[in-house]
Amino acid sequence: MKRVLSNKWSIAVFVLPTVLFFSYIVIFPIFKTLWYSLLNEIPAKIGDASHFSGLDHYISMFTPGRRNPFPGAVVNSLLYAALSIFIQLPFSMFIALLLANGPRGESFYRNTFFIPVVISSVVVSLLWGRIYKGLLPQLFESLNWEVPKNGFLGNATTKIWFSFIPSLWQYVGYHMLLMYGALKTIPEDIIEAATVDGASGAKLAFRIQIPMIKPMLKVCLSFSLIGSFKLFDTPWVLLERANMSLPALSMYVEMFSNHKYSYASAQAIFIVAECLVFTALLNWVFRESEGKPGKELARK
Repeated sequence: MKRVLSNKWSIAVFVLPTVLFFSYIVIFPIFKTLWYSLLNEIPAKIGDASHFSGLDHYISMFTPGRRNPFPGAVVNSLLYAALSIFIQLPFSMFIALLLANGPRGESFYRNTFFIPVVISSVVVSLLWGRIYKGLLPQLFESLNWEVPKNGFLGNATTKIWFSFIPSLWQYVGYHMLLMYGALKTIPEDIIEAATVDGASGAKLAFRIQIPMIKPMLKVCLSFSLIGSFKLFDTPWVLLERANMSLPALSMYVEMFSNHKYSYASAQAIFIVAECLVFTALLNWVFRESEGKPGKELARK
């Protein structure tokens, strides 16, 4: 076995099928979509006229106008990303820290919080739709609170916020389980030593536990950012195909409703590029944060 692993040709033979398959289903479609985005329109059949238009579609994507919802869609995706980072992930971390301390019924609570993750997003959307249209208005009326005009999902100022809540709720358990698993890998002797030195509660969490699971925090942040930029199914079902601006929704409408395939391809490439840029930025931030202690010690 060692001889096989030490032979680079043997490794290449085993890795090559996976690389070819990944390239065929991921890399090749991305480059093909990039090429389509540079055409004035995708030819429906061989022989149809199409010409190279360069960056025209990318320029028109960010040209302000009433008929161009894409700039607002990008802003909405950034807003959802901010909600995911500053509300969803801290709440997931809080639950993970509570469960990692070994409370009574730990496995029950862990499984309960994870149940929404395994439920289909369509089912989650339909469930929250019933809440917004029935249970929540009744609760507001019982408390003498004003219900938004046209309901929570029909009001232009409130629908974006209420369409984000189901997705945030659904994936709290997912990030919680990732963080919980990372917290459980911290050696017990480190926790015991910190406890003996007087660290407990928030001090133990912020000084010992959270810094030791930075790699997992980076993974959760990456998943949260990418999921925010490609969010589609929950708002699409919850709002019943109403006018809701998100990049993935805009791309779908342009391709399958307006039949602007090249323009939709440009939007798809932008979503991919946005995910890559923010992932690279996140890697840089974590690399810088890991390098600072070493630089300070070197100066001393």
